Amino acid sequence: MSEVIEKTRLKYERIKPKVGARILNSREEILSGELSEEIRELLEEVGVLVFPKIDFTDEEQVKFTNSVGGNAEEIRGEQVFKISLDKNVNKEAVEYLKGSLFWHVDGTMNRIPIRGSVLSSKVLPTWGGNTEFANCYTAYDDLPQETKDKIENLRVVHSMWVSQLYHCPEPTLAQLEDWMSKGEDGTGERELPLVYKHASDRKSLILGNTAERVVGMSSQESAKLLHGLREHATSEPYHYAHEWNVGDAVMWDNTGTLHRAMPYDPDCGRMLHRTIIKGESWG
Repeated sequence: MSEVIEKTRLKYERIKPKVGARILNSREEILSGELSEEIRELLEEVGVLVFPKIDFTDEEQVKFTNSVGGNAEEIRGEQVFKISLDKNVNKEAVEYLKGSLFWHVDGTMNRIPIRGSVLSSKVLPTWGGNTEFANCYTAYDDLPQETKDKIENLRVVHSMWVSQLYHCPEPTLAQLEDWMSKGEDGTGERELPLVYKHASDRKSLILGNTAERVVGMSSQESAKLLHGLREHATSEPYHYAHEWNVGDAVMWDNTGTLHRAMPYDPDCGRMLHRTIIKGESWG
């Protein structure tokens, strides 16, 4: 059993030294809003927070998300978005959700970043379906200074269509054109900093399956840098795989953490409910 840490009234245990913490406070304490500031601080420190079997209702999840972030942004007109590969649930989004099986940051096509997300487990898969996380704060911290200096001011083009090629490598022209049109500005791509500078002055890496190319680099140099950094960031010290129980909630810092779902039977009914916290600027 890990050491239980008490930070004023927030009680938690670290999952690994460089990623993750398990919150041990009661459901009532967490929903009171009195721990919100400490939760936000811990989230940036560890990247991922687990609330075991907290059993949020949708209304409670929205309340909690609002309390720790200020506003639960709507997704497709709803504050609670159902994560499922069941076409009866997500007929329009199911193909895009297949991209979630690969390391990514949510909302890289958005003008305003998604600051954080909360997932609650409602229905377990018959097999597989763990969600993996990688702390890109601590991964950045541990880079050699020479590498930090090299990447400090680099910009990366992120593209929706590139992420879809991971699960559909031979799309039709119609599919490709559809992917290329996705995004708030209708272009399906956005240029983002490789090193994200947070308001706290901490830094993290913005990587994942939407990262198409580094601006000003050859395709080969770009690929080697992006894949090498991803390999580093998702390696053992920074990696946590969550095995879901019904009622679990997991919160992560979306601008400082990569995540992906592990494969599972798409017809099994696996269901997660997601709320998101809107950020401020990509910089």
